[in-house]
Amino acid sequence: MAGRAKKVPVASEESAPQETQVSLLQGPRELPVLPVRHTVLFPFAILPLNVGRDRSVALLNAVMAGDRTIAVLAQKDGGVEDPGFSDLYETGTLGTVLRMVRFPDERYSVLVQGSERVRVLQPVADQPYLRARFEGLSETSDESVETEALIKNVLEQFERVVALMPAIPDEAVTAARNQAGSGQIADFIASLLELPAEDKQKLLETLDTKERLRLLTGVLGRELQVLEVGAQIRDQVKESLDEHQREFLLRQQLEAIRRELGEGDDGPREIEELKAKLEKAQLPADVQKEADRELMRLRTIPPQAAEHTVARTYLEWLADMPWAVLTEDDLDLKHARAVLDEDHYGLEKIKERILEYLVVRKFKADARTPILCFVGPPGTGKTSLGRSIARALGRKFVRQSLGGVRDEAEVRGHRRTYIGALPGNVIRGIRRAGSRNPLFMLDEVDKLGADYHGDPSSALLEVLDPEQNGSFTDHYLDVPFDLSQVMFITTANILDTVPPPLRDRMEVIRLAGYTDLEKLEIARRHLIPKATRENGLESLELTFTDEAVLKVVHEYSSEAGLRNLEREIANLLRKSAKESAEGKEVPRTIGPDRVRELLGPERYQNEKVQRVDVPGAALGLAWTPVGGEVLTVETALMPGQQKLILTGQLGDVMQESAQAALTYVRSHATALGIRPDFFEHSDLHVHLPTGAIPKDGPSAGITLCTAMVGLLTGRRARADLAMTGEITLQGQVLKIGGLKEKVLGAHRAGIKTVLLPRDNEGDLEEVPAEVRAGMTFAPVERIEQVLELALEPTAQTRPATAAETAAPSA
Repeated sequence: MAGRAKKVPVASEESAPQETQVSLLQGPRELPVLPVRHTVLFPFAILPLNVGRDRSVALLNAVMAGDRTIAVLAQKDGGVEDPGFSDLYETGTLGTVLRMVRFPDERYSVLVQGSERVRVLQPVADQPYLRARFEGLSETSDESVETEALIKNVLEQFERVVALMPAIPDEAVTAARNQAGSGQIADFIASLLELPAEDKQKLLETLDTKERLRLLTGVLGRELQVLEVGAQIRDQVKESLDEHQREFLLRQQLEAIRRELGEGDDGPREIEELKAKLEKAQLPADVQKEADRELMRLRTIPPQAAEHTVARTYLEWLADMPWAVLTEDDLDLKHARAVLDEDHYGLEKIKERILEYLVVRKFKADARTPILCFVGPPGTGKTSLGRSIARALGRKFVRQSLGGVRDEAEVRGHRRTYIGALPGNVIRGIRRAGSRNPLFMLDEVDKLGADYHGDPSSALLEVLDPEQNGSFTDHYLDVPFDLSQVMFITTANILDTVPPPLRDRMEVIRLAGYTDLEKLEIARRHLIPKATRENGLESLELTFTDEAVLKVVHEYSSEAGLRNLEREIANLLRKSAKESAEGKEVPRTIGPDRVRELLGPERYQNEKVQRVDVPGAALGLAWTPVGGEVLTVETALMPGQQKLILTGQLGDVMQESAQAALTYVRSHATALGIRPDFFEHSDLHVHLPTGAIPKDGPSAGITLCTAMVGLLTGRRARADLAMTGEITLQGQVLKIGGLKEKVLGAHRAGIKTVLLPRDNEGDLEEVPAEVRAGMTFAPVERIEQVLELALEPTAQTRPATAAETAAPSA
């Protein structure tokens, strides 16, 4: 392979060519062709080449046995490994192989000397190597005053270039001046410069020596600018290094002066203080070993070095961690119950779980700390409950929100090699708590993200695993820290987005929405006093009637939690305070009429119940992340081609439920009192209002079937009844999930009767007693039972529609 070559100048007058233009080629001649890459051979220049390509090796073996004359042509693209004539420039140089050396790896090193310019007339062969017919090219020279000026300018520029390029010896300037003729001067200088192959080829192809000098002037000017800028950069770097050396010497002298004055150095004192803090921290043996090693390293680092700050900060973190600090748990069950009841009304399941933990701790002091996950709609008190549990246990409380966290380093920390590195949020939270056993709340665990920085939910696997977190290793500290005494509590609105391995490590406790009575009691005990206190309205002595609170609950804050209720209570208090400040007479007791006056028209007026007033509509129950909701299903029949049209943003599972319901209706049409051919020339449209909200799940199956049967039989569904259950093609009603939330949603909407699968009958025990007392529950096993209970017994008389004309019902 012909590689990039170093140019060897003709160093003496004796090697300079004669000024005659006699061509060595006596007419056209056939010559072997040696392709070269990234370089050009000029006449009278000597070019060293490394040759390794098969055809080039074959060429050299052939010419060394003859007159050693070859034609050297440059490649247009140096990346072509096996070039043909189309890959080579037509103008090249006639050359003679002066020497060839063979290496053990079948490569050759050759020296080729150029003699004159040649041009390809006709390719002859490409095997075993390239051969072509060439003609010699003669220069045209003009030894005028302009040419002399160009020669002088080129030589001056070349001298400046040589001064800035150590690779070109100073003798090259003298050799250039001794060349015979302007053409040889230009070729000699061009052969010595590190120029792109395209620029050198252009100089080689220029036969007019005056024009060649002009081109060379421009090339030398550009090269000179690059070299001068490079020299300036080197000078600036050298000055910067000199300044740093000067600063270092001055600091050394300053330290010596301080020692002479007896002022001493703060460095050793800081190190001793760090050592004392580390001893006081009572580090574990393996951590103490690492701290001693880093402390010894710190003593050897100059205070002005950046690494000194990194090492000192690391040791400060080790010293500040509560390695041996534990708070003592308050195991008094009566005190814990009193604190939990004082802060939160209801939530009996969670309170029982905390009391169970205290009982276990009484019998076994080193009992494993539970890792709990509170799942429920927003505003149900999950976060505030964690703070209350910490107060009941007598532990420090730390909260860390995980919403939107996408970087694994937020959990595990950054390695100390990075500038500005810090431990992760877990270690930072422990340090803030100041004890090794705080209550650590990880909020919004269902909203963790993941990207190219890593998956933080995977990093939490070790933190929340009781079998592993006894030796949790943060990337920054790089030593194990015992998290087994920390009580971790996570919160989430839904569990679907929590990875199964992470979910498996936590004990899930679900918080359903509050009942009306619970909201009323919470408003009395907590929300009204809190809003009064936060707005500074104690002096007004405003009170709420129970009816006023329930009106806000029903008609201004339809939700499972308490946040909107708290906002509306605060709005009522502020509006009353505003009227008082304006000099108006303000009632001290806020009743239902006063609520309507201050908050305006009601926002929720049981609209879901009012919609079920014609056949073809039915009420179902749905679970959502913010609590249970009543779902309206509407159907309509129209002339068509047996299409089932589904609208309202239904998911795949709910669409399949609609298909199953329709199949059941068609296959049991006669038994249901429906004409069997009702679907032959009709389309059935099923719509679930609030189309902007996606809906999915199988639990609307019996609702869809009831709405279809009611439409086709003209029977209206009961307006005070809602249902939930999955339907099969055989008409069986299967078990569903989220029954408690759905029942509470029905209770908020004023529903009196709920149809549910018989397999869910046991789940009713989780529904609060006051809700069960005010509602009727009908467990069912088959869709026939649902239709009998949900649809009115007689068909409604109404005008026939076009759809009924096309497919009349029985």
